[in-house]
Amino acid sequence: MLKSNIPGGPLEKKWEDYKGHVKLVNPANKRSLEVIIIGTGLAGASAAASLGEMGYKVKAFCFQDSPRRAHSIAAQGGINAAKNYQNDGDSTFRLFYDTIKGGDYRSRESNVYRLAEVSASIIDQCVAQGVPFAREYGGLLSNRSFGGVQVQRTFYAAGQTGQQLLIGAYQALERQVALGNVEMFTRHEMLDVVLIDGKARGIIARNLITGELERHFGHAVLLASGGYGNVFYLSTNAMGSNVTAIWKAHRKGAYFGNPCYTQIHPTCIPVTGDHQSKLTLMSESLRNDGRIWVPKQKNDPRKPGEIPQEERDYYLERRYPAYGNLVPRDVASRAAKERCDAGYGVGSSKQAVYLDYASAIDRYGKIECRKHGIDNPSPEDIRHHGMEVVKEKYGNLFDMYNKITGEDPYTTPMRIYPAVHYTMGGLWVDYELMTNVSGLYALGEANFSDHGANRLGASALMQGLADGYFVIPYTIGNYLAGEIRTAAIPTSHPAFEAAEKEVADRLHQLKTINGTQSPESFHKRLGKIMWDKCGMARNEAGLKEAIEEIRALKAEFWRDLRITGDLNEFNPELDKAGRVADFIELGELMCQDALQRRESCGGHFREEMQTEEGEAKRDDENFCFVSAWEYKGDSSWELHKEPLEFEVAHPSQRSYK
Repeated sequence: MLKSNIPGGPLEKKWEDYKGHVKLVNPANKRSLEVIIIGTGLAGASAAASLGEMGYKVKAFCFQDSPRRAHSIAAQGGINAAKNYQNDGDSTFRLFYDTIKGGDYRSRESNVYRLAEVSASIIDQCVAQGVPFAREYGGLLSNRSFGGVQVQRTFYAAGQTGQQLLIGAYQALERQVALGNVEMFTRHEMLDVVLIDGKARGIIARNLITGELERHFGHAVLLASGGYGNVFYLSTNAMGSNVTAIWKAHRKGAYFGNPCYTQIHPTCIPVTGDHQSKLTLMSESLRNDGRIWVPKQKNDPRKPGEIPQEERDYYLERRYPAYGNLVPRDVASRAAKERCDAGYGVGSSKQAVYLDYASAIDRYGKIECRKHGIDNPSPEDIRHHGMEVVKEKYGNLFDMYNKITGEDPYTTPMRIYPAVHYTMGGLWVDYELMTNVSGLYALGEANFSDHGANRLGASALMQGLADGYFVIPYTIGNYLAGEIRTAAIPTSHPAFEAAEKEVADRLHQLKTINGTQSPESFHKRLGKIMWDKCGMARNEAGLKEAIEEIRALKAEFWRDLRITGDLNEFNPELDKAGRVADFIELGELMCQDALQRRESCGGHFREEMQTEEGEAKRDDENFCFVSAWEYKGDSSWELHKEPLEFEVAHPSQRSYK
């Protein structure tokens, strides 16, 4: 039985009342309680810093050589908060409602409202840490718009917001490391959770430098290891991003929530060939000022500058006039795919659309010329001043595009196409961010809780920092208050020994297959199956085929994998093999989840379920629930359902027209 532990009372009072009645741990007892945190991105670093500051004994683990290399650093565009600095009608409720609607009414109201409620505190926290947010002329923090909203609530630091926020969290973390409150384990990968009497009591980790397996005890274990978008092989995720930490927890009993919910981001640099192993995201912030279009003529061979305005189809502005180029990511992605599939795509692959800044440069240029007192400015003056404004706001993004493609986006429209970006699925958690396994928590992208079937842009950074700075410091105390009499369990306990043996046996099994194919080759084949049959569009026949193909791939993997190097040494091939093995199992579950969810919601387009206008068609009567899957053995899962109840934001057909 799933217990979400949502507090009673009105929606806007739930978190306040919870904090007023939650159990506390006094400072002296905190010093004897140990907490393990896996992952040191925004969620993990902020949680480690906060819990260390509170007095808990924290052990933090990351597989990178520094927490500063966490994938959070790659986030570009901004972080949402309901500050209403622009006085344009924003509020906590509006942020809550936009998030619920943007997720196609497939998220839990209470969690989303709490997220909106603490958002303003996140900005204050980060400003106090010295995060260099952009500011207006008068000194007020600047905001810009992101998809799915009609207000400006996204705070940003040029095109490197994730990096600046991570540095802030990293500074807070390193302060606690220096004080001795947090012990940092870099180049360590968690390979199993240790359960004792049904509670999470520690982990087995592999030292990625020496190959040694280590045992670590904790009164609680927090997983903040990010998402699993790399199951598709080609994604915007860092190459090392993986599902292993939460997948090991899933195999030990933690339910996996909504595994098929992945986010397709509409503004990525298109695939150029089979040689690629990574895709690059162009920030959604570019949709603020950029206009997206394709030629009105199919297979138009002309260069974009040769196509006059009347022969361009600004299809988002045409189809969704109320939001235009700032429709949510799932809507923009599906619209781009539809245009390309219909034969209007651009570039050599014809799998791209244009993102054009000519209008923005002209608009900003005229404004700047007036500021400089230039009467009757020439086109050259307008262009010069307009480019300076765009360079200040988006310059590093334009430079990145230029370096990757060799094209100048100031003079030639960017080519973009949808790609896998974020995952809304993850371990099922209750209101306190605890999984169904006592003492095991999941934070940030590692859990399923806040975004439903589609995440609004700039909400990932918001959720990661909300969970780490403002949620888990309260909720973990409610559990640890009952653990103050639990002494540290020695790692010689039989449960630790059994878990380490299980990990060692699996690594030995992987190493001794002695086949002919690399881990990378299996990963690439898995990604193609997933993208083709469980990507932007899916249907029943394709999903059934995908499940059988993944099972065959899994059998081949365990029969013909080849890993070079030895077990007890630095061995990235062995690390990769373990992650690919977990991805293969996850891929099968994702297809199972997508198969049973016979509705279109968010970016998950079941071809059998669409409106007359080709939009996603939900089935609220039969699928208004969270899918929580329990692992039952090889290729076997049991589905549990958490009904979604809407007291305030009642589900309706989404419209951005």
